Amino acid sequence: MRASSAALTPLAEALAILRSLAAPVAPRTVPLNDASGRIAATAVAVAAPVPPKLIALRDGLAVESAAIGGASPYAPVMLPRAPVWVEAGESLPAGADAVLPVEGLEGRSAVAEVGAGEGTRAAGEDFLPGDVLLAAGERILPRHLLALAAAGFREVAIRSTRIRVVVTGASDADALSPTLVALVERAGGTAETVAVPDDPERIARAIAADGADAILILGGSGFGRSDRSADALARAGRLLVHGLALRPGETAGIGETGGRPVLLLPGRPDAALAVFLALGRPLLAALSGSVEPAPRTGALKRKITSTVGLSEIVFVRRHGPEIEPLGGAELPLRRLIEADGAVLVPPEREGYPPGSEVEVVPL
Repeated sequence: MRASSAALTPLAEALAILRSLAAPVAPRTVPLNDASGRIAATAVAVAAPVPPKLIALRDGLAVESAAIGGASPYAPVMLPRAPVWVEAGESLPAGADAVLPVEGLEGRSAVAEVGAGEGTRAAGEDFLPGDVLLAAGERILPRHLLALAAAGFREVAIRSTRIRVVVTGASDADALSPTLVALVERAGGTAETVAVPDDPERIARAIAADGADAILILGGSGFGRSDRSADALARAGRLLVHGLALRPGETAGIGETGGRPVLLLPGRPDAALAVFLALGRPLLAALSGSVEPAPRTGALKRKITSTVGLSEIVFVRRHGPEIEPLGGAELPLRRLIEADGAVLVPPEREGYPPGSEVEVVPL
Protein backbone atom coordinates (compact mmCIF):
# COMPACT_ATOMS: atom_id res chain seq x y z
CA MET A 1 0.00 0.00 0.00
CA ARG A 2 1.27 3.47 -0.92
CA ALA A 3 1.86 6.09 1.74
CA SER A 4 -0.25 9.25 1.96
CA SER A 5 0.02 12.08 -0.53
CA ALA A 6 2.33 13.91 1.87
CA ALA A 7 5.04 11.42 0.85
CA LEU A 8 4.60 12.09 -2.87
CA THR A 9 7.35 14.05 -4.65
CA PRO A 10 6.23 17.51 -5.82
CA LEU A 11 6.11 17.89 -9.59
CA ALA A 12 8.63 20.76 -9.62
CA GLU A 13 11.15 18.68 -7.67
CA ALA A 14 10.62 15.65 -9.91
CA LEU A 15 11.06 17.79 -13.01
CA ALA A 16 14.34 19.21 -11.66
CA ILE A 17 15.64 15.69 -10.98
CA LEU A 18 14.68 14.53 -14.46
CA ARG A 19 16.28 17.50 -16.17
CA SER A 20 19.49 16.97 -14.18
CA LEU A 21 19.78 13.56 -15.85
CA ALA A 22 19.20 14.83 -19.39
CA ALA A 23 22.19 16.26 -21.27
CA PRO A 24 21.59 17.28 -24.91
CA VAL A 25 22.36 14.46 -27.33
CA ALA A 26 25.19 14.84 -29.85
CA PRO A 27 24.25 16.66 -33.06
CA ARG A 28 24.35 14.96 -36.44
CA THR A 29 24.12 16.30 -39.96
CA VAL A 30 21.30 15.17 -42.26
CA PRO A 31 20.13 16.11 -45.77
CA LEU A 32 17.32 18.65 -45.88
CA ASN A 33 14.92 15.93 -47.02
CA ASP A 34 15.41 14.19 -43.66
CA ALA A 35 15.27 17.31 -41.48
CA SER A 36 11.56 18.13 -41.35
CA GLY A 37 10.19 18.01 -37.82
CA ARG A 38 13.64 17.65 -36.22
CA ILE A 39 15.30 20.06 -33.81
CA ALA A 40 18.07 22.34 -35.12
CA ALA A 41 21.33 21.78 -33.27
CA THR A 42 22.81 25.16 -34.20
CA ALA A 43 21.69 28.47 -35.63
CA VAL A 44 21.94 28.74 -39.42
CA ALA A 45 22.70 32.14 -40.97
CA VAL A 46 23.10 33.36 -44.54
CA ALA A 47 26.71 33.86 -45.63
CA ALA A 48 26.16 35.66 -48.97
CA PRO A 49 23.38 37.72 -50.57
CA VAL A 50 20.48 35.74 -52.05
CA PRO A 51 20.18 36.19 -54.94
CA PRO A 52 23.86 37.06 -55.45
CA LYS A 53 23.05 39.54 -58.23
CA LEU A 54 20.10 40.96 -60.17
CA ILE A 55 18.05 38.06 -61.56
CA ALA A 56 15.02 37.64 -63.80
CA LEU A 57 11.70 36.72 -62.19
CA ARG A 58 10.14 35.82 -65.53
CA ASP A 59 11.19 34.73 -68.99
CA GLY A 60 11.75 37.68 -71.33
CA LEU A 61 14.20 40.18 -72.74
CA ALA A 62 16.84 41.88 -70.61
CA VAL A 63 16.72 45.60 -71.30
CA GLU A 64 17.81 48.94 -69.91
CA SER A 65 14.53 50.53 -68.81
CA ALA A 66 15.67 54.11 -69.44
CA ALA A 67 16.45 53.28 -73.08
CA ILE A 68 12.85 52.32 -73.87
CA GLY A 69 11.00 54.89 -71.75
CA GLY A 70 7.71 55.92 -73.42
CA ALA A 71 7.80 53.05 -75.94
CA SER A 72 4.39 51.96 -77.27
CA PRO A 73 2.90 50.49 -80.45
CA TYR A 74 2.36 54.08 -81.61
CA ALA A 75 5.82 55.24 -80.59
CA PRO A 76 8.22 52.28 -81.00
CA VAL A 77 11.80 52.72 -79.79
CA MET A 78 14.55 51.24 -81.92
CA LEU A 79 17.14 49.38 -79.83
CA PRO A 80 20.82 49.76 -80.73
CA ARG A 81 21.28 45.98 -80.44
CA ALA A 82 19.05 42.92 -80.04
CA PRO A 83 18.24 42.37 -76.35
CA VAL A 84 19.40 39.20 -74.61
CA TRP A 85 16.81 36.55 -73.80
CA VAL A 86 16.79 35.48 -70.13
CA GLU A 87 14.97 32.69 -68.33
CA ALA A 88 13.44 33.12 -64.89
CA GLY A 89 16.19 32.78 -62.28
CA GLU A 90 19.04 33.79 -64.59
CA SER A 91 21.27 36.81 -63.94
CA LEU A 92 20.73 39.88 -66.11
CA PRO A 93 23.64 41.01 -68.30
CA ALA A 94 25.56 44.18 -67.47
CA GLY A 95 23.59 47.35 -68.21
CA ALA A 96 20.17 45.66 -68.08
CA ASP A 97 17.83 46.48 -65.18
CA ALA A 98 14.44 45.09 -66.27
CA VAL A 99 12.81 42.22 -68.14
CA LEU A 100 10.61 43.12 -71.11
CA PRO A 101 7.88 40.59 -71.99
CA VAL A 102 8.39 39.04 -75.45
CA GLU A 103 5.28 40.77 -76.81
CA GLY A 104 6.92 44.11 -75.98
CA LEU A 105 9.38 43.69 -78.86
CA GLU A 106 8.65 43.85 -82.57
CA GLY A 107 11.73 43.21 -84.66
CA ARG A 108 14.40 45.46 -83.14
CA SER A 109 11.89 47.94 -81.71
CA ALA A 110 10.42 48.06 -78.24
CA VAL A 111 6.64 48.64 -78.35
CA ALA A 112 6.17 48.70 -74.56
CA GLU A 113 8.04 50.26 -71.70
CA VAL A 114 9.07 48.72 -68.35
CA GLY A 115 10.15 50.40 -65.15
CA ALA A 116 13.55 49.88 -63.57
CA GLY A 117 13.58 46.58 -61.69
CA GLU A 118 10.36 45.30 -63.28
CA GLY A 119 10.40 41.52 -63.67
CA THR A 120 13.57 41.22 -61.58
CA ARG A 121 14.78 40.57 -58.05
CA ALA A 122 17.67 42.62 -56.69
CA ALA A 123 20.78 41.15 -55.12
CA GLY A 124 20.09 40.35 -51.45
CA GLU A 125 16.35 40.97 -51.78
CA ASP A 126 15.54 37.47 -50.50
CA PHE A 127 18.26 37.26 -47.85
CA LEU A 128 21.18 39.41 -46.74
CA PRO A 129 24.40 38.13 -45.15
CA GLY A 130 23.78 37.50 -41.46
CA ASP A 131 20.06 36.79 -41.79
CA VAL A 132 19.21 33.91 -39.42
CA LEU A 133 17.16 31.23 -41.16
CA LEU A 134 17.00 28.82 -38.24
CA ALA A 135 17.63 29.27 -34.52
CA ALA A 136 19.28 26.66 -32.32
CA GLY A 137 16.61 24.56 -30.67
CA GLU A 138 13.96 25.49 -33.23
CA ARG A 139 11.77 22.82 -34.78
CA ILE A 140 12.50 22.59 -38.51
CA LEU A 141 9.31 23.25 -40.48
CA PRO A 142 8.68 23.12 -44.25
CA ARG A 143 9.10 26.91 -44.49
CA HIS A 144 12.60 26.56 -43.00
CA LEU A 145 13.48 23.97 -45.65
CA LEU A 146 12.44 26.42 -48.38
CA ALA A 147 14.67 29.13 -46.94
CA LEU A 148 17.63 26.79 -46.39
CA ALA A 149 17.47 25.36 -49.90
CA ALA A 150 17.12 28.83 -51.46
CA ALA A 151 20.20 29.97 -49.55
CA GLY A 152 22.21 27.06 -50.89
CA PHE A 153 22.18 24.74 -47.88
CA ARG A 154 21.86 21.05 -48.67
CA GLU A 155 22.12 19.67 -45.13
CA VAL A 156 21.58 20.82 -41.56
CA ALA A 157 22.74 19.78 -38.08
CA ILE A 158 19.99 18.35 -35.87
CA ARG A 159 19.59 16.75 -32.46
CA SER A 160 17.30 13.73 -32.73
CA THR A 161 16.58 11.92 -29.48
CA ARG A 162 16.24 8.13 -29.57
CA ILE A 163 13.58 6.93 -27.16
CA ARG A 164 12.86 3.34 -26.20
CA VAL A 165 9.27 2.70 -25.11
CA VAL A 166 9.27 -0.43 -22.94
CA VAL A 167 5.71 -1.74 -22.91
CA THR A 168 4.98 -4.06 -20.01
CA GLY A 169 2.43 -6.86 -20.18
CA ALA A 170 -0.77 -4.91 -19.52
CA SER A 171 -3.11 -4.72 -22.50
CA ASP A 172 -4.00 -1.09 -21.71
CA ALA A 173 -0.34 -0.12 -22.03
CA ASP A 174 -0.12 -1.88 -25.39
CA ALA A 175 -3.01 0.25 -26.65
CA LEU A 176 -1.11 3.36 -25.54
CA SER A 177 2.26 2.74 -27.17
CA PRO A 178 1.33 4.05 -30.67
CA THR A 179 0.22 7.33 -29.10
CA LEU A 180 3.46 7.68 -27.12
CA VAL A 181 5.55 6.95 -30.22
CA ALA A 182 3.61 9.60 -32.15
CA LEU A 183 4.12 12.16 -29.37
CA VAL A 184 7.85 11.43 -29.29
CA GLU A 185 8.13 11.86 -33.05
CA ARG A 186 6.11 15.08 -32.94
CA ALA A 187 8.66 16.37 -30.43
CA GLY A 188 11.43 15.75 -32.98
CA GLY A 189 12.68 12.38 -31.71
CA THR A 190 12.51 8.79 -32.87
CA ALA A 191 11.03 5.92 -30.91
CA GLU A 192 11.19 2.15 -30.83
CA THR A 193 8.74 -0.05 -28.95
CA VAL A 194 9.83 -3.12 -26.99
CA ALA A 195 7.07 -5.29 -25.51
CA VAL A 196 7.97 -7.45 -22.51
CA PRO A 197 5.94 -9.52 -20.02
CA ASP A 198 5.51 -8.46 -16.40
CA ASP A 199 8.80 -9.97 -15.32
CA PRO A 200 11.30 -7.71 -13.49
CA GLU A 201 14.37 -9.33 -15.02
CA ARG A 202 13.12 -9.04 -18.59
CA ILE A 203 11.89 -5.49 -18.07
CA ALA A 204 15.30 -4.61 -16.55
CA ARG A 205 17.14 -6.02 -19.58
CA ALA A 206 14.94 -3.98 -21.94
CA ILE A 207 15.64 -0.85 -19.89
CA ALA A 208 19.41 -1.38 -19.77
CA ALA A 209 19.89 -2.31 -23.45
CA ASP A 210 22.00 0.04 -25.58
CA GLY A 211 20.66 2.14 -28.44
CA ALA A 212 18.50 4.74 -26.71
CA ASP A 213 19.09 8.17 -25.17
CA ALA A 214 16.21 7.78 -22.72
CA ILE A 215 13.67 5.13 -21.79
CA LEU A 216 9.94 5.37 -21.15
CA ILE A 217 8.46 2.41 -19.24
CA LEU A 218 4.75 2.10 -19.91
CA GLY A 219 2.58 0.28 -17.40
CA GLY A 220 3.18 -1.62 -14.16
CA SER A 221 4.03 1.56 -12.28
CA GLY A 222 1.66 1.05 -9.35
CA PHE A 223 2.26 -0.42 -5.90
CA GLY A 224 0.24 -3.60 -6.30
CA ARG A 225 1.55 -7.16 -6.24
CA SER A 226 1.45 -7.45 -10.04
CA ASP A 227 3.27 -4.15 -10.71
CA ARG A 228 6.90 -4.84 -11.60
CA SER A 229 8.23 -1.78 -13.41
CA ALA A 230 9.66 0.11 -10.41
CA ASP A 231 11.45 -3.04 -9.24
CA ALA A 232 12.83 -3.57 -12.76
CA LEU A 233 14.09 0.02 -12.94
CA ALA A 234 15.87 -0.40 -9.60
CA ARG A 235 17.56 -3.55 -10.94
CA ALA A 236 18.60 -1.87 -14.23
CA GLY A 237 19.96 1.28 -12.60
CA ARG A 238 18.54 3.60 -9.95
CA LEU A 239 14.98 4.36 -8.94
CA LEU A 240 15.13 7.97 -7.75
CA VAL A 241 11.47 8.89 -7.46
CA HIS A 242 8.37 6.71 -7.20
CA GLY A 243 5.13 8.50 -6.54
CA LEU A 244 4.39 12.05 -7.72
CA ALA A 245 2.12 14.73 -6.34
CA LEU A 246 0.48 14.81 -9.77
CA ARG A 247 -3.11 13.90 -10.56
CA PRO A 248 -3.57 11.87 -12.66
CA GLY A 249 -0.17 10.19 -12.59
CA GLU A 250 0.50 9.58 -8.88
CA THR A 251 2.32 6.29 -9.55
CA ALA A 252 4.86 7.70 -12.02
CA GLY A 253 8.57 7.31 -11.33
CA ILE A 254 11.98 8.61 -12.36
CA GLY A 255 15.34 6.87 -12.50
CA GLU A 256 18.42 6.32 -14.58
CA THR A 257 20.40 3.50 -16.15
CA GLY A 258 23.91 3.96 -17.49
CA GLY A 259 23.56 7.71 -17.22
CA ARG A 260 20.37 7.75 -19.28
CA PRO A 261 17.10 9.11 -17.84
CA VAL A 262 14.19 6.71 -17.35
CA LEU A 263 10.58 7.80 -16.92
CA LEU A 264 8.02 5.38 -15.50
CA LEU A 265 4.50 6.04 -16.80
CA PRO A 266 1.23 4.55 -15.54
CA GLY A 267 -0.66 2.27 -17.91
CA ARG A 268 -3.97 4.14 -17.68
CA PRO A 269 -4.40 6.48 -20.70
CA ASP A 270 -5.29 9.66 -18.80
CA ALA A 271 -2.44 9.18 -16.32
CA ALA A 272 0.11 8.25 -19.00
CA LEU A 273 -0.72 11.32 -21.08
CA ALA A 274 -0.65 13.56 -18.01
CA VAL A 275 2.82 12.32 -17.03
CA PHE A 276 4.07 12.68 -20.60
CA LEU A 277 2.86 16.28 -20.77
CA ALA A 278 4.24 17.19 -17.34
CA LEU A 279 7.55 15.28 -17.52
CA GLY A 280 8.03 13.48 -20.83
CA ARG A 281 7.82 16.50 -23.07
CA PRO A 282 10.26 18.56 -20.92
CA LEU A 283 12.60 15.54 -20.90
CA LEU A 284 12.60 15.40 -24.71
CA ALA A 285 13.20 19.15 -24.86
CA ALA A 286 16.20 18.85 -22.54
CA LEU A 287 17.68 16.00 -24.59
CA SER A 288 17.22 17.73 -27.95
CA GLY A 289 18.00 21.26 -26.77
CA SER A 290 14.69 22.40 -28.19
CA VAL A 291 12.98 25.61 -27.18
CA GLU A 292 9.50 24.75 -25.93
CA PRO A 293 6.81 26.90 -27.57
CA ALA A 294 4.94 29.36 -25.41
CA PRO A 295 1.64 27.89 -24.19
CA ARG A 296 -1.53 29.15 -25.79
CA THR A 297 -3.98 31.00 -23.59
CA GLY A 298 -7.74 31.19 -23.44
CA ALA A 299 -10.68 31.90 -21.17
CA LEU A 300 -12.26 29.00 -19.30
CA LYS A 301 -15.78 28.13 -20.38
CA ARG A 302 -16.43 26.43 -17.03
CA LYS A 303 -14.66 26.30 -13.69
CA ILE A 304 -11.83 23.91 -12.86
CA THR A 305 -11.64 22.48 -9.34
CA SER A 306 -8.44 20.99 -7.94
CA THR A 307 -7.00 19.62 -4.70
CA VAL A 308 -4.52 21.86 -2.89
CA GLY A 309 -1.16 20.11 -2.51
CA LEU A 310 -1.34 18.24 -5.82
CA SER A 311 -0.42 19.45 -9.28
CA GLU A 312 -3.30 18.51 -11.54
CA ILE A 313 -3.58 17.99 -15.27
CA VAL A 314 -7.01 18.86 -16.68
CA PHE A 315 -7.62 17.95 -20.30
CA VAL A 316 -9.35 20.63 -22.35
CA ARG A 317 -10.69 21.42 -25.78
CA ARG A 318 -10.52 24.81 -27.44
CA HIS A 319 -13.71 26.34 -28.85
CA GLY A 320 -12.59 29.53 -30.54
CA PRO A 321 -11.34 31.85 -27.78
CA GLU A 322 -12.86 29.66 -25.05
CA ILE A 323 -11.34 26.65 -23.28
CA GLU A 324 -13.68 23.83 -22.29
CA PRO A 325 -12.48 21.63 -19.40
CA LEU A 326 -13.12 17.94 -20.13
CA GLY A 327 -11.79 16.44 -16.90
CA GLY A 328 -8.63 14.92 -15.48
CA ALA A 329 -8.23 11.69 -13.53
CA GLU A 330 -10.23 8.67 -14.75
CA LEU A 331 -11.51 10.55 -17.80
CA PRO A 332 -13.27 8.09 -20.17
CA LEU A 333 -11.57 7.57 -23.52
CA ARG A 334 -14.53 8.98 -25.45
CA ARG A 335 -13.88 12.29 -23.69
CA LEU A 336 -10.09 12.03 -23.57
CA ILE A 337 -9.81 11.71 -27.35
CA GLU A 338 -11.66 15.03 -27.72
CA ALA A 339 -8.86 16.87 -25.92
CA ASP A 340 -6.47 19.06 -27.89
CA GLY A 341 -4.59 20.38 -24.87
CA ALA A 342 -4.27 20.39 -21.11
CA VAL A 343 -4.15 22.88 -18.26
CA LEU A 344 -1.68 22.32 -15.43
CA VAL A 345 -3.15 23.51 -12.14
CA PRO A 346 -0.32 24.27 -9.66
CA PRO A 347 -0.45 22.67 -6.21
CA GLU A 348 -1.17 25.90 -4.38
CA ARG A 349 -4.45 26.52 -6.25
CA GLU A 350 -7.92 25.07 -5.72
CA GLY A 351 -8.67 25.58 -9.39
CA TYR A 352 -9.88 28.42 -11.61
CA PRO A 353 -13.28 30.14 -11.83
CA PRO A 354 -15.13 30.48 -15.17
CA GLY A 355 -13.64 33.12 -17.44
CA SER A 356 -10.13 32.77 -16.01
CA GLU A 357 -7.33 33.20 -18.54
CA VAL A 358 -5.32 29.96 -18.45
CA GLU A 359 -2.30 28.54 -20.27
CA VAL A 360 -2.97 25.49 -22.43
CA VAL A 361 -0.25 22.98 -23.27
CA PRO A 362 -1.05 21.55 -26.75
CA LEU A 363 -1.64 17.82 -26.95
